[in-house]
Amino acid sequence: MDNIIKILLAEDEPALGLIIKESLESRNFKVTLCENGELAYQQFQKSEFDILVLDVMMPKKDGFTLAKEIRQVDDTIPIIFLTAKSQTQDVVEGFTIGGNDYLKKPFSMEELIVRINNLVQRTLTQKTGKHYNIGAYVFDFPKQTLTYNGETLVQLTHRESHLLFHLIQNKNKVLDRSLILNKLWGNDDFFSARSMDVFISKLRKKLNKDDNIQIINVRGFGYKLID
Repeated sequence: MDNIIKILLAEDEPALGLIIKESLESRNFKVTLCENGELAYQQFQKSEFDILVLDVMMPKKDGFTLAKEIRQVDDTIPIIFLTAKSQTQDVVEGFTIGGNDYLKKPFSMEELIVRINNLVQRTLTQKTGKHYNIGAYVFDFPKQTLTYNGETLVQLTHRESHLLFHLIQNKNKVLDRSLILNKLWGNDDFFSARSMDVFISKLRKKLNKDDNIQIINVRGFGYKLID
C-alpha cells in the first residue's frame, strides 16, 4: 500500500457523501464515492481499496448486504459502517457479518479520520503477523485461521482475530476491558461492550476442543486468556 489511503465510500445522501469525500480528500485520502450498494460493489470489483466506509441504509443494496458479499471474497479489508441505527442488535449484527467499526450519525470528520487511520494500521499489523500457539491450537494471525492438531478448524472474522491477538499478547494477564474496547471498537459504550461479550463467547466456542484453554471474565476489569 502506498502512502495515500484509498477509500471506497458508499453513501446515498448526495450532500453528505460529497461533504465526506471533499473533507477526506483535503486530508490527502483518495475517495471513490458511490450512491448505492450495487455501484459500490462494482467499484470494489474493479479497483483496489484500503478501507470501505459504508452507509447501512442504502437503496438497491444496503450496507450490511454489501459487507456480506465483500466478506465472501475478502476477509481482511477493513469496513466502517455509517449508521443512524443505535439498537444493540443492529450494532452486533454489523460486527458479526464482518464490520470492523461503526459511527453513528451525526459524527465528526475528525473521528472518522481517526477510525480510518487506526483500522488501516491494524490491517498492516495483521499482514505482518505470525503464528501463535494456544494449547493444542495454532493461530495464524495473517490468515485469520485456527488449526487444531494440525487440521484447519475454523476461519475467524477480522474482529475475532484481533481480539484473540490481544488476548494472546496479554496471556495470563488481565486484558483491560475499557482499553481493548477503545482500541478495537473505538469507544467503550454499552453497545460496544455488548458486542465484545458476544465475540468473547464466539472465541470460547471456537477454542473449546482444548479443555485447558479458558477465557475468564474478571468482573469489573476485563478478560484473561489462560492455556
